[in-house]
Amino acid sequence: MNILIINGSPKGSYSITLHTCLYIQKLFPEHSYEVLHAGQKIRAYEKDMSEAVRALEAADLILFSYPVYTFLAPAQLHRFIRLIKESGCNLSGKFATQITTSKHFFDVTAHRFIQDNCADLGLRYIKGLSADMEDLTTKQGQEDARKFWEYVQFCAEHDVCELPSVSPGTCEPVYHAVLPPAPKMNEGSRDVVIVASYQENDAAIQAMIHDFGAVCPHRTRVIRLEDFPFQGGCVSCFHCAADGTCIYKDGFDKFLREEIQTADAIVYAFTIRDHSMGPQFKLYDDRQFCNGHRTVTMGMPMGYLIAGGLSREENLRTVIEARCEVGNNFLCGMANDSDGIQAMNTRLNYALDHSYVQPQNFYGVGGMKIFRDLIYIMRGLMRADHKFYKQHGIYDFPQKKRGQMIMMIFVGALMNNPKLRAKAGKQINEGMIAPYRKVLEQMK
Repeated sequence: MNILIINGSPKGSYSITLHTCLYIQKLFPEHSYEVLHAGQKIRAYEKDMSEAVRALEAADLILFSYPVYTFLAPAQLHRFIRLIKESGCNLSGKFATQITTSKHFFDVTAHRFIQDNCADLGLRYIKGLSADMEDLTTKQGQEDARKFWEYVQFCAEHDVCELPSVSPGTCEPVYHAVLPPAPKMNEGSRDVVIVASYQENDAAIQAMIHDFGAVCPHRTRVIRLEDFPFQGGCVSCFHCAADGTCIYKDGFDKFLREEIQTADAIVYAFTIRDHSMGPQFKLYDDRQFCNGHRTVTMGMPMGYLIAGGLSREENLRTVIEARCEVGNNFLCGMANDSDGIQAMNTRLNYALDHSYVQPQNFYGVGGMKIFRDLIYIMRGLMRADHKFYKQHGIYDFPQKKRGQMIMMIFVGALMNNPKLRAKAGKQINEGMIAPYRKVLEQMK
């Protein structure tokens, strides 16, 4: 097979993920391989896609290779996928798969993003490999890579692929509503910032931004990401790990902290592109890594204005919910029409008035435990993260709960002895429920 490796890492040949692909290349030399450094050379491909189109059309199998950045693929790979679609090259019937490296923090949504876009391109998708960053240095990781590629070969030889991941649907809804303005509060009202990504011809999302600003009783201001002079996307250089200062000199880290994160609430606005928020919004998301893994906006309400077929974008909805859960923010809504805007505005006002934040669900709890363990191991490098995690009690390791662990030893001994277990009977349930009954009794 002719295999094209699309390296979405902005680090180019220094990509950890790419080395898993190169390992496969050495294991299976009977195939021909070509590498496109799409992440590193995205500016060049924006000017000329002819080399990429040639390689894409010559390939029998396309292998997407990238690190997981903030729930999805890096912004540079988002942009490259848009360029593939705009180039008009025909990839129908070719096979595609992917390899990622991460600490398994929402690798599932990153993989689904690629799978959805493969469906758009008519590619026959084979389930990819999600590796830990250190996997290739271990025997088990090497064996996993070998077995994965044997599976890919089997699927290609027997014409086996996953079912299309994109939900079928008709035309996308068009937003036309113009909502009547609500009375504004006094000058001391809350500050609601609308962080938006849109092109000049994106009439729907601009109308939604206008309507939300009209019905929101607080002061609103719009920041359009296309107007900020980004020098580039995050390259995962870890320059910001110690003190939060980005290697770029475009001032984004200061802009983020002074113009966006000082608000009382944030509303994000974008038009769905390629099953995500679009390359420019993703660039903004990736560059927020200047905050490291610190949930510095915890407690802040957030909402989303989204133009396009949101009901068909299950993965995007998961990403949005997970972003809020990990950040410990109250998700006020994902508004896709005028009713959604009104409901989101109502919830946002309640959250601001009552400082309302719901307890984190699995997305937030599970995601933060991955970060907790990562930062603790890497605390010598990620010093700002380590300091933040100590201050906010995020290091809630179970081995610290020695009293509970000792109690469970006695409970375990009781439960594993048939005679004692039979004798205890109902008393076990009574003992478990006693602390909760005490709470209710104290209310009297």
